Amino acid sequence: MKRPNKVEPFLKEKAITHRSGMEIVGKALTTPENMDGDLLTLARSGHHEAFSQLYRERSDAIYRFALHMSGNPAVADEVLQETFLALIRDSGGFDPRRGSLASYIFGIARNRVRKYVALDREFTEPDQETPGDTDLLANLTRRETIDLVRQAVLNLPGVYREAVVLCELQELSYEDASEVLGCPIGTVRSRLHRGRAMLLAKLTAMKKSRVLV
Repeated sequence: MKRPNKVEPFLKEKAITHRSGMEIVGKALTTPENMDGDLLTLARSGHHEAFSQLYRERSDAIYRFALHMSGNPAVADEVLQETFLALIRDSGGFDPRRGSLASYIFGIARNRVRKYVALDREFTEPDQETPGDTDLLANLTRRETIDLVRQAVLNLPGVYREAVVLCELQELSYEDASEVLGCPIGTVRSRLHRGRAMLLAKLTAMKKSRVLV
């Protein structure tokens, strides 16, 4: 089912025809290093093709992030629409010298998710990582059902859930995740390590309970 697009009316209000716009979009397609900045600039000025391309490339990931964080499709829809509306309305904010567009958009989505979901703010960082569990979540997701993993992820404390969703489920780099979360890369690694361990424990307990039932 096609999700409603609340950004489209806003674009129509400020739509501007750019003769050079099509050239820039075409150029962006062949020069990936310029694509994000060019598309965002054009989309913000009302160029529909640029916005459509940007939305196609980024919307699914943002929706999945919001869904994993909230567990609620309605909330995920709202977060998706609010994220892109904020992205188009914000004439500044994104600076390619400071990070990727992906981390910038996820940062907006994260703030919108927090409007709807009460994420735990108190947590204890582990002192160090335990080697050997790098592929732990990848192995689990292949063995367990999607619903079981989603339920376990939703039961993680907020700071660990964010790290697991961003780095494992959305496959963001540590660098991009640190920009989204506003913390050092080392903190991202620690949260991810702890989140993996907690996820394993929760999945194990949930699986045992299902067997007993």
